[in-house]
Amino acid sequence: MLNFAFTDEQELFRKSVRKFAQTELAPGYLERAKSDEFPWKIVEMMKRQGLFAINLDPKYGGQGADHVTTGIAIEEIARADFNAVFCIGVGGPLEKFGTEEQRQEWLTRMGRGECFIGIALTEPDCGSDAAAIRTTAVRDGDDYIINGEKSSISGVTWMHAYYLYAKTDPKAGARGVSCFILPKDMPGVTASRFRDLGCRPIGRGTLALEDVRLPVKNLIGKEGMGFKMVMGEFDFIRVFIALQCLGAAQASLEEAITYAKERHAFGRPIARFEGVSFPIAEHYTLLEAAKLLCYKALWLRDQNLPHTKEAAMVKWWAPRLSVDIIHNCLLIHGHSGYSDEFPLEQRLRDVIGFQIADGTAQIQKIVVAREIIGRDYLPY
Repeated sequence: MLNFAFTDEQELFRKSVRKFAQTELAPGYLERAKSDEFPWKIVEMMKRQGLFAINLDPKYGGQGADHVTTGIAIEEIARADFNAVFCIGVGGPLEKFGTEEQRQEWLTRMGRGECFIGIALTEPDCGSDAAAIRTTAVRDGDDYIINGEKSSISGVTWMHAYYLYAKTDPKAGARGVSCFILPKDMPGVTASRFRDLGCRPIGRGTLALEDVRLPVKNLIGKEGMGFKMVMGEFDFIRVFIALQCLGAAQASLEEAITYAKERHAFGRPIARFEGVSFPIAEHYTLLEAAKLLCYKALWLRDQNLPHTKEAAMVKWWAPRLSVDIIHNCLLIHGHSGYSDEFPLEQRLRDVIGFQIADGTAQIQKIVVAREIIGRDYLPY
């Protein structure tokens, strides 16, 4: 028999995270969102609240939460401060594929809040076509020599290290991609930052790699496993991104409902006008549906069941839906919503980037089509 309820422990956890987020994070969201500085104080607050490294194995200092519980935390934090979600920290491929020596070196530091590891996959000429990356890792004795350029890396200037994806066999396509742990402070590594529409405290930028000598011990797993690793990570990271966007949309919708009840026009609250109430009803319906699909995907992950299709579905749908909801909520607020004194325009700018990051809608639809129609009917 189906059960759509969270456990009692998860409901208590949601209430606890919501209270913390609304009390401690929401009041400073706008001020922090306009800054280019990463909010390290939020990391300390997350640690005290037991939210930092929430899904990391307790063996390495994490909380050991399942994916559904982690999704709850992300949704509630994003309702208060979209960018604060980045302060949670996730283990990445090291936890599943790394050696124990690598885990002790990196994950224990992450568990203490001393280390953040970014993802260096995208390149200036390779985004969606990840298997076509040009960064190379050439074996030279006990080292790999890394050359290339990575782009669109979140947190590029404040990360302590990166999961670097490079070609160890340039002729092997996706099977030639390998994954490394790359410390930021290595000779030959240069990070630079873009100026973006939103997510300014997190930042995004490029990584130039010139004759970087990386020890063989920094290879994660085996050569040629990198593409499989990153695709496996995307299967749950994309769901977390969807819930992050939906959390911001939920907050905007709740604010619009409150405003529509209080704002009067033509002698009555504007909530009485169907031009206002119908869009709210439609958006609330879609928001609930999208969240259910997100939690289904995370539940499948926790059960070790296939969830690639569901992850791709929510990744193309939830960011677009969230942008539409926040935009409409801004319009409901009228000229006030257009002001930067209200959080609506800031949320819109923060969320919109995730229609691109970690897989565009077009790529996600290809994935969904592949899963339901079959690989024989792919366009390539």
